[in-house]
Amino acid sequence: MTLHHKISNARKSKGLTQEELSSLTKVTARTIQRIESGESIPRNYTLKAIATVLEIPYEELLEINSPAQKPIEDLHEGDSSNIEESKHFLRLLCLSCFAYLIIPFVHFLVPSFLLKKQKEPHPAIIRFTRKVILNQIYWVISFHALLLLTFLFNFLQVKYTASPYVLDFIWTFFFCYILNAIIILVQIFRIQKLHLASSYSSKTSVIA
Repeated sequence: MTLHHKISNARKSKGLTQEELSSLTKVTARTIQRIESGESIPRNYTLKAIATVLEIPYEELLEINSPAQKPIEDLHEGDSSNIEESKHFLRLLCLSCFAYLIIPFVHFLVPSFLLKKQKEPHPAIIRFTRKVILNQIYWVISFHALLLLTFLFNFLQVKYTASPYVLDFIWTFFFCYILNAIIILVQIFRIQKLHLASSYSSKTSVIA
């Protein structure tokens, strides 16, 4: 019996749907569907989670597991649907950074939350997301620094010079907000050019 048949039969004998198995194993429903359709086989830790829930000896499934087949979680395996799903998630994550328009000082927590909710994120997604979050943290720091510099400039102008000219804080806000919008849009554009290797034999993924 093939691996996908054994898992599918064991799930049905337990009276579980693919969605229920997904919830119990903390594996995406899409992954379960691909495993049971025989398109690919899971990584060992995914196989172990499935074996535990279905009460099948892990070693028994491991023996059926063929190393010649491609691992399901790899984004580099040329699966267009997985690649598009990943890019869609990254676009959504970047768009969530526009939360700075409402909560400008802690908005970077929104993409952090989205990453934590993502099941089995690919390392390339984690790296890209961390860069996005770090850019937003740097923006918050720079925003505060510019506000402080604006205040100091105005204070020195009023206290030590006769010039009535002071900087309006609205210009600082306007500059920082426009700058961050550009940063986010550039990151979204980078996702469009994101390259994920499609070779079945390659074991690395590349992010542009």
